[in-house]
Amino acid sequence: MRGSVNATPIDIDERRLHDAVRVANIPTLLMVLTQMTGDLRWLDDPYRPVRTRGLEDNDTGGLAPDIQDEVRRAAFDAIVAWRRGVPLAIERPDDELLVHMMSVSVGRRVEDAYAAIIAHDLRVFTEPPRRLDVPAGFEVLVIGAGISGICAGVRLAETGVPYTIVERNQAIGGTWLENRYPGCGVDTPSYLYSFAFARSDWSQYFSQRDELHDYISRVADEFEVTPKVRFGTEVISATYDADAQRWVVEVRSADGAVSTLRPNVVISAVGAFNKPVIPALPGIDTFAGPSAHTARWPEGGIDLAGKRVAVVGTGASAMQLVPAIAGTAESVTVFQRTPQWVAPFEKCHQPIPDAVRFLLSEVPLYQDWYRIRLAWAFNDLIHPALQKDPDWPHPERSISGLNDYHREFFTDYIREQLGERIDLLDKVIPNYPPYGKRILLDNGWFTALRRDDVHLVTDAVAEVREHSVVTRAGDEYGIDVLIWATGFDVINFLAPMRIVGRSGDELHERWGDDARAYLGTAVPDLPNFFCLYGPNAQFGHGGSLITIMDRQVNYAMSVLEQMFAGGLGAVEVRRDVHDEYNARVDAAHAKMVWTHPGMENYYRNSRGRVVAINPFRIVDFWPLTERADLGDYVTERQA
Repeated sequence: MRGSVNATPIDIDERRLHDAVRVANIPTLLMVLTQMTGDLRWLDDPYRPVRTRGLEDNDTGGLAPDIQDEVRRAAFDAIVAWRRGVPLAIERPDDELLVHMMSVSVGRRVEDAYAAIIAHDLRVFTEPPRRLDVPAGFEVLVIGAGISGICAGVRLAETGVPYTIVERNQAIGGTWLENRYPGCGVDTPSYLYSFAFARSDWSQYFSQRDELHDYISRVADEFEVTPKVRFGTEVISATYDADAQRWVVEVRSADGAVSTLRPNVVISAVGAFNKPVIPALPGIDTFAGPSAHTARWPEGGIDLAGKRVAVVGTGASAMQLVPAIAGTAESVTVFQRTPQWVAPFEKCHQPIPDAVRFLLSEVPLYQDWYRIRLAWAFNDLIHPALQKDPDWPHPERSISGLNDYHREFFTDYIREQLGERIDLLDKVIPNYPPYGKRILLDNGWFTALRRDDVHLVTDAVAEVREHSVVTRAGDEYGIDVLIWATGFDVINFLAPMRIVGRSGDELHERWGDDARAYLGTAVPDLPNFFCLYGPNAQFGHGGSLITIMDRQVNYAMSVLEQMFAGGLGAVEVRRDVHDEYNARVDAAHAKMVWTHPGMENYYRNSRGRVVAINPFRIVDFWPLTERADLGDYVTERQA
């Protein structure tokens, strides 16, 4: 929650604290020690951790055991003193010290530009939200009550802006409500996949679906978002009324009744992973057994015991599902169109030890620096490996020397995981560069593929019959259950809502499958309209979805604040600003792996343009969303 990490005097269970510090992450403890004691020697040798590799936590820091013991003893003493009322010696490190601390923590030079991101996650920098002077009768409509909608609702409420959320489902949660297939979980660390304003005590390093959904629902309740939601309400259309400077929004309730809302501002929080794709195959309606897309898993589940199960697709959901059901089903046959690059998942399904949870809960500064270090590893670290080297002589397998190094690392990992099953090697090693598709984390995928009751078919399903599926090669496989792990339509943003702008033009007729927005957020011809998780908003190289949502909401709130201060009734992003930004997006993508001609991915539209993900580093996107420049907008005085 919001507030200082300085403690008021309170008793602490020193035995539990001792046990927690004994197993704590050394690079994180060093940051806590530095701030609590003000002693900068903890940032120098012999205490400097070795370089963190990849996504690992580097728990020991690579330090000798006696040095680790010294750090742990000093950290224990400092934390006990802090809990007894001794204030932080360095409450607010300046930018230079923040970057130096972070550089020491990860064992490499961190750019000065990261100071703002580091400060954002340190609660000592958190200021109470300022109430805005909202015009009488002003209201915002938020569409969707998933992560994005909750984030918007919290920020609107804390600044005093009236709002309503409409949600087509009957409960909070969005993606984490709709996805409940076996094995469903997050591949971003739990302590990073959470709101900065609402931390949590997570049970696993990478949480499963139920815990994630409980967290989202709890946040919505605690911040009083839930009472602002009209459940079972779907938006049919939104039309801008230029004279009134309002949107006319038609909504349909669960009983079919249609009504009209007239908000001043619309924030679309419908997300992208909410339109499942199932191929239109011959005979699909004739299948006699249970059938479901992973994102539409029946609430009561599917009885898989003793059944022959077909899983179509090998993306992220399949990689979670197959290991979860192997051994329950009689057999699992996986139909793979394209193999995926897979990275090690060191802490997959691992519970966070109680001692570590105690430390994370009782010492906010430890949790803050732990989260900051996670962000470093999961944000921009691999961005250089995504850049094409025009002089690289082997574009058929990689795009640069660095990218080729990653290919060798992943290939070696796959070989190691397959063990004696070398017959699978040619089936699972991709023939395109690493990161050309979304990189996946190993949820036990290769362990499952080694099982005698799991079969990998490298041919696409072409036809469905009553009790079987048939591949393009004509091979028929008898099955009892058919599961589609075939992903989502992330290209047709905001569909199926009909959105009509100032000009009278319908947005989707203008966009087609080539959606564009400024900062993934603002669209010309749509005054007072903001998209969350809009075109080119997702970061394909890393980062937490919640971080991106927070930045987009921050930007939208900055626009609203300036609207109110300036007595404005309408703001619309300028066409030239929008076009220049999208030209930069396209130019950056042209130099990156996602436009490599040797593969396909769900990021690109029918013309090959990348529309789903952002090519920039998060550290470069951050300042663009810190404060809106109303010079980028056409503005109107309040009517």
